[in-house]
Amino acid sequence: MSCFQVRTDLALEARESIEKTEEGLRGVTVEEYDHEEIQVHITKVVISSKNGAKAMNKPMGSYITLEAPAMQEADEDYHREISEELARQIRSIIPRADEEQSILVVGLGNRDVTADALGPGVVDNLFVTRHIVREYGKAAYNKERMNQVSGIVPGVMAATGMEAAEIVRGVAGQTKPDLIIVVDALAARSTKRLNRTIQITDTGIQPGSGVGNHRNALTEESLGVPVIAIGVPTVVDAATIVGDAVEKLTWEKEGQSGLRIDSIRTISELNNMYVTGKDIDEVIKRLSFTISEALNLAFEL
Repeated sequence: MSCFQVRTDLALEARESIEKTEEGLRGVTVEEYDHEEIQVHITKVVISSKNGAKAMNKPMGSYITLEAPAMQEADEDYHREISEELARQIRSIIPRADEEQSILVVGLGNRDVTADALGPGVVDNLFVTRHIVREYGKAAYNKERMNQVSGIVPGVMAATGMEAAEIVRGVAGQTKPDLIIVVDALAARSTKRLNRTIQITDTGIQPGSGVGNHRNALTEESLGVPVIAIGVPTVVDAATIVGDAVEKLTWEKEGQSGLRIDSIRTISELNNMYVTGKDIDEVIKRLSFTISEALNLAFEL
């Protein structure tokens, strides 16, 4: 619907929403392929110009999206095969991935809101090594080469009185990481991508952007070190669901002018509401393990 603005954190969906004209997609390249063995569809969107960034309403950089419907299903190994593929994609975007580095993993989100607890859950399951390596050396793990991994859950400003970016900047200033990886829950445009899509980007992240709650950005420019963001859409704007249904109904009921007016009014009333699945508790638990295991694999040298 022309008066309704789509809200999404996924570059893949932003690309789908703009008109497919040469001018609209200038500076944006898209590569897609399927990993049939594990049923994962991978899309890489690269925004290489300011015009492309403006058209997409996303910063310039690379966006890798893994769509894996199987993530919705329970699995004893928490989908180890998806973790392994995710680890490969993470390593492909990490600068100097084969070198020893100090890596800080930031789990954004609110533990008390299940759909927003992905980041804290990932950090809880992360294999942190920095304190042991600094105290006892790499021999403690019987290794000659390894990354120093640390993690932090900065919480939300309502509880701390501080922006997440302020906390992370302070921690980064003291611990001097070579790389920061931020994990957060996102918002999707389509319900079919809810809890089954993982986005990786080298552009950083703006906490709260998915629900229209803009905070200071966590980017290389603001923190002074490369920032990689990993996110999974766990909520969808309620208005998009109604908008999709109404648009379909409008096409089917073309000629009934009152339908469109009432529909617009309904959508505007739902603009600040977000919807998630009824089994979100179990889903967040599984996703946390899947992503944390991918990070553990990606950090191995």
